[in-house]
Amino acid sequence: MQGRAEKILTALGMMSGTSMDGIDLAVVRSDGEGLVERGAERHFPYQPAFRDRLERALETAKSITSRDQRPGGLEELERDLTLRHAEAYKEFCRLEGIQSGGIDVIGFHGQTVLHRPERALTVQLGDGRLLAQETGCDVVFDMRANDMVHGGQGAPLVPVYHAALAAAQGTFKRPAAFVNIGGLSNITYVGTEGELSAFDCGPGNALIDQWMQSEAGIPYDAGGAIGSEGGVVLQVLEHYMAESFFEQPVPKSLDRNDFLPLEPGSLPLADGARTLAMVTARSIYRATEHLPRKPATWVLCGGGRLNRNILADLMRLCEPDRATVIAAEDAGFNGDSMEAEAWAYLAIRSLKGLPLTFPETTGCRKPVTGGILAKAGK
Repeated sequence: MQGRAEKILTALGMMSGTSMDGIDLAVVRSDGEGLVERGAERHFPYQPAFRDRLERALETAKSITSRDQRPGGLEELERDLTLRHAEAYKEFCRLEGIQSGGIDVIGFHGQTVLHRPERALTVQLGDGRLLAQETGCDVVFDMRANDMVHGGQGAPLVPVYHAALAAAQGTFKRPAAFVNIGGLSNITYVGTEGELSAFDCGPGNALIDQWMQSEAGIPYDAGGAIGSEGGVVLQVLEHYMAESFFEQPVPKSLDRNDFLPLEPGSLPLADGARTLAMVTARSIYRATEHLPRKPATWVLCGGGRLNRNILADLMRLCEPDRATVIAAEDAGFNGDSMEAEAWAYLAIRSLKGLPLTFPETTGCRKPVTGGILAKAGK
């Protein structure tokens, strides 16, 4: 029998996901189960011109009908994106003093450009074999596909990591909800006995970011500062909240393009940013309609937790429930690196053949593992 130390692996998660801002990296040492030791983390931003290429790729990807297709320059973009990840890996190791062999495996997400669960189709740009070749490290990638083969939505995959964090953290009340506010928002419900439920909630930062880019030429509303100068336009808010997505049963997941951006020039800049922040908060709170119980604690992760308007709106919505709404840091976590940490944790679980997804999190028919292993140098 192996000793416990032999079962512990050091993984590096690399996450770009649905956001277009850059690459998050985070180290996790774990047995893939209850032991989780969080290590160094960093963010490497994309240059504006590369972000523009990714934005254009979303439109190109709409024509994809099978996950191996790369039409209209997507093959070149995938290679460029992978090489950027390889450079980020090397720089991360240099800055953190990580020697060769210090990382057992990379958990590689890539850039989501299409997610259509109704067609069992999800596409993440990123060549795991090229990344393994360039870094000299084993890589686990394409972790969503097997879930879809087994009837799942292919998302969200982070809940099993949220459950591990909740089990190790005894300072907040349950039921607890972990909400990641990235380009989209997703929720993980962890009950008093550890029971799980998870699904996408609705828009996260994407609508706000698209609005800021189109109206002001800047990538996002830093801290919600611009939105805080505006007011909520109820007609626009109710238009978004009438979307049929909110009534759909769970589990469910979204593509970044499922919620259309505001028409350019349709509102003053600040009013648009403020209204879309409320759309995000209301979307998150409406998730309680599909949960076993209303959460006693909400833990906010991802870039959206830094938008003061989203945070304030969600706190007001939760007041009648007497629930606590906190940023991840107030629970002892890192809200910026949590998804990258999760991808490291998932890579370890994949290597061990442990389930990544469950019927309660993605709707798959049974708990299933996933991911493809690319060996270093192969």
